[in-house]
Amino acid sequence: MPQSTDIPGLSVELDDWIRESIRGAAATLPQSGIIEAVNYGRERPGLIPFWVGEGDIPTPPFICDAAIQSLRDGHTFYTYQRGIPALRDAIARYYDRHFSLKLDSGRVIVTSSAMQAMMETMQTVVGAGDEAIVVSPVWPNIYACIHIQQSVARSVALRPDEFGWHLDLDRLLDAVNPKTRAIYINTPGNPTGWVMSRNDMLAVRDIARQHGLWIVADEVYGKFVYDGRHATSFLEIMEADEQLIVTNSFSKNWAMTGWRVGWTVIPKGLGQVYENLVQYNTSGTAEFLQRGCVAAIDHGDNFLAEQVARCSAGRELVCDALLELSNVRIVKPKGAFYLFFRVDGEPDSVNLTKRMIDEANVGLAPGTAFGPGGEGYVRMCFAPSHDTLRTGVERLSEALRKRAAA
Repeated sequence: MPQSTDIPGLSVELDDWIRESIRGAAATLPQSGIIEAVNYGRERPGLIPFWVGEGDIPTPPFICDAAIQSLRDGHTFYTYQRGIPALRDAIARYYDRHFSLKLDSGRVIVTSSAMQAMMETMQTVVGAGDEAIVVSPVWPNIYACIHIQQSVARSVALRPDEFGWHLDLDRLLDAVNPKTRAIYINTPGNPTGWVMSRNDMLAVRDIARQHGLWIVADEVYGKFVYDGRHATSFLEIMEADEQLIVTNSFSKNWAMTGWRVGWTVIPKGLGQVYENLVQYNTSGTAEFLQRGCVAAIDHGDNFLAEQVARCSAGRELVCDALLELSNVRIVKPKGAFYLFFRVDGEPDSVNLTKRMIDEANVGLAPGTAFGPGGEGYVRMCFAPSHDTLRTGVERLSEALRKRAAA
């Protein structure tokens, strides 16, 4: 049966007087398991960091130049809460060009990161006592978004085999109950690389329609697929006025993780709701950042294609090297840019992560950070340069061979 879960991560030690004087949801938010690994190894000289989801290429100059020019033009004042029209129009063009979707830019809301988009979405669709189904293992922040709303995340774990990860639709349907308000799905998936099939998406759409549920689709890695042009978007199979909210980000496609700009696509009738949430959460995203984002979308298709090609080659490099080890179990990812793998005899992923920092000087993320189905796995990002990947995998291979021989 599906599990009602706490947020994955470490519990945080608080003084009694602080714990008793602040709101329970804030007091019980744990430290991210990914950040635990980062903090453990951050200061190690020469450490190779594969623990977070980014490459090592800075944002391209043509994007930076657009933001710099915007600063020089004086775009440093308050701006549109929903995002500047030029960027919302550019996002609509992105969907037309890459997904053949005629998207009304009035459905687009620009947010201060995809994380903010997700927080505002959960503020919209769940509240105290509600439940949201979460397909896991998954990006851990989603659990916190739900928990802060005093709602329950009910996890449905993907099932791995030698051919990939699979969603059990019967288990997902079993998780639906009168308290359920939403289904959260990240495809292509972080950390597994799972890409949801179109048939499964249609089945989930029908479940949501039957029970009056919101589908919250995290499609940040939609262009990072390795056997097609892009992953299917829920926007392709649902009507404009259905209960669908799609979140996305500039971080991955255009090497803009530090810019903290994202977007969400909503039913048009929710526009004022999201404008209000933007106002009361962040009061909008800086215009000069948004001008850089316009340049990313309008002039960044070649760079995006290079990013995907580089990650595809990085996937092959990493998988080929680790498959040579007798004690490593790999499910080759079909999308995103992570390898989620197991090591025989290593059931404690936090312990293994720390040992790889100590013994190989390589930073990974522990599988426990990603919720049910994650224990026993570690996550490695293969978005960095191939030279960095080669060096890191050589270190890992040497350390894991020694573990196998011990």
